[in-house]
Amino acid sequence: MNTLKFITAGNVDDGKSTLIGRLLYDSNSIHTDQLGVLEKQSKNISKNSNIDLALVTDGLRAEREQGITIDVAYKYFATEKRKFIIADAPGHEQYTRNMVTGVSNSDLIIILIDARNGVTTQTKRHASIGSLMGLKKAIVAINKMDIVDYSEEVFNQIKNDFEALLPELNYNEVHFVPISALAGDNIVSKSENTSWYKGQNILELLETIEIETQENLPARFQVQYVIRPQEESLHDYRGYAGLVLSGKYKVGDEITILPANITTKIIRLERNLTDVEEVIAGDNVVIHLEKDVDISRGDSFILANDEVKQNNKITSWVCWLDSQNLQLGKPYILQHRFKSVRVKIKAINQRWDVNNWEFITTDQIGLNDIAQIEIQSNQPLIYDVFTENNKTGNAILVDETTHNTVGALMIL
Repeated sequence: MNTLKFITAGNVDDGKSTLIGRLLYDSNSIHTDQLGVLEKQSKNISKNSNIDLALVTDGLRAEREQGITIDVAYKYFATEKRKFIIADAPGHEQYTRNMVTGVSNSDLIIILIDARNGVTTQTKRHASIGSLMGLKKAIVAINKMDIVDYSEEVFNQIKNDFEALLPELNYNEVHFVPISALAGDNIVSKSENTSWYKGQNILELLETIEIETQENLPARFQVQYVIRPQEESLHDYRGYAGLVLSGKYKVGDEITILPANITTKIIRLERNLTDVEEVIAGDNVVIHLEKDVDISRGDSFILANDEVKQNNKITSWVCWLDSQNLQLGKPYILQHRFKSVRVKIKAINQRWDVNNWEFITTDQIGLNDIAQIEIQSNQPLIYDVFTENNKTGNAILVDETTHNTVGALMIL
């Protein structure tokens, strides 16, 4: 089964880091030498003899001293059924940009809710950001059930409150699980304390949930390197290296090269220095073409009968990542994977007040704001709508002067 990339999100102190620590600890995914380090660190922080499982992901000293997670921490583990990459995102509103980074690389979101507090403003914000970034699968983990005496009534009330939000979101599969990350209830095994709960535990869901793959989407490839060796023995070698972003390509496929709009055929495919007949999404490949064509870094290959959007005027959602406000009319660099174009923001259509689920008319966009904007580029951009193909529908904005990444784009 394919590797599952998922992110955890919740309010500060909802137990995200503890959940991940418990998941790794109870699935025997923490090495013995790391356990020793965790035991020593736990004793330095608390007189309690138990291991502080939150330390598994809280890798920065400043985070531990503040008692919060302020960056996206990644952990890798595997069971007999699946491999996993976990992103532990910060819970505080001021770190929205960190959460956007984590969500953009995820297939699923685990939203933690404190059973004592129920659905909060930040719960809505996390659910909304996950939906905006194109996630379709969610697990709502109602944590700290031990503190509310494993009450089925409390669980059902929170479940009902969250379900009331779903018509405004784009998830197509949502699971609700009553857990205690601290005590281990319903993390990797069913808990006797919640005999009324008949669903799967967290690990079972993660191991079995089906994720749509990029392989089933239209074929997309963008040139990262043009390979033309100088050696005399390879005089006729010309290949185009890059990552298959989605779909698949086969030897003999007729493709269109954009933006030149030239049609040719694939005559050879290389993967890991070996000739193959077919490559799929996620493969790093070298493509050889029938025609000797002038191709540059950032050019796109699509199948000849496919359609893709080409425009120098685009509408996009942006999450603003910079402390300096967005400036209308100022030149920025739009980086679309390996294609760079100069752009200007022509208009701010609306800002999304995620906390109150309102769209606000404004001419100011600042750090952590999410807004819909109009972009004008100096040359056509080749892309898909983000919700249809998140690999070709995303981009970043870079400040020309500071070279800072200032915005994450989700193209409409």
